[in-house]
Amino acid sequence: MAEGSNLGPETLQQLYSEVERISSTYPRSPIHHVLGDLVETQDVAFRLLEGRQRPNQTKDLYLLSGLLSLMLAKASHDLGDPHSAMKQARTAYICADNAEHDGLRIRVRAQQSLMAYWAGWTSEAARYADLGHDLATRHTGSAAVWLMSQSARSWASLGDGERATEDLARATALQDDRESDDLDGLGGLMRFARCRQLYYGAETRIWIPGQEEQAEQAALTAIEAYEEAANTGSDDWAYGDDAGARADLAFVRATRGELEGAAEALAPVLELPVGQRVAGVIASTMRVHSALRDRQYAGSRVANRLRQEIEGYGQAPAAALTSGR
Repeated sequence: MAEGSNLGPETLQQLYSEVERISSTYPRSPIHHVLGDLVETQDVAFRLLEGRQRPNQTKDLYLLSGLLSLMLAKASHDLGDPHSAMKQARTAYICADNAEHDGLRIRVRAQQSLMAYWAGWTSEAARYADLGHDLATRHTGSAAVWLMSQSARSWASLGDGERATEDLARATALQDDRESDDLDGLGGLMRFARCRQLYYGAETRIWIPGQEEQAEQAALTAIEAYEEAANTGSDDWAYGDDAGARADLAFVRATRGELEGAAEALAPVLELPVGQRVAGVIASTMRVHSALRDRQYAGSRVANRLRQEIEGYGQAPAAALTSGR
């Protein structure tokens, strides 16, 4: 009985492979293409935890269960359900504690902060980022850069440009000095790529008065990096963050009265199919919509047409595909 186990090495390896596949595929695929596999694999992992296995296998199962719960939290967030997303993220953090894995802990904190940020709970976003600060070291891989980059845009959205700038500087220092951890090797969602860091830097700067030029340049650099990743087939490419960088560029241009430039930047985002219109992307486009409501655009037919296009876009989110509407 002491040697008994419900988990063989082949089963564990198959679970690792499936987690790696989903992590890599998720950022590049419509959400309804991966959601079923994600739910099924999480169910398998938790059912295995209910059985008997050796202690080292149990830790591995908790790590895998935590990763799957984290990705499911992101899925709920992408589908516009922040409350379910937060519950699943708490489950992921419990698994990270049971697995004693700092790399997973900090990824969960970064994801919790991200979800709160897009839900409009900006103080909560900053709080979750602060909870992960002590874990942000060179040894927690690219997740440390993610946490600090997320912290930067959270504090910027709260009006603390000085704190945001400090966090961006720390993110850059960590990027230059980091050591990849085991979860970076999964790629996709688990690796905070350089292009994603550039996007977060652009988004941080759109909140800071007087940094419009820096925000525009950062957004352009991020878009170029994502285009390169897409052209090379790298799993660093993510349609959601690519769209976010383009929406940030459109927002900066719209606030400066550059309507044609804003429309040009936003055009590829508005062409995304319904399955890729996740909550963060829609929120980014609605931010452009708010800029187009400025009095400088009163009476502009072009601005009015773009506003209507954004409104129609937001009325057909990815959640509509998974809910059967």
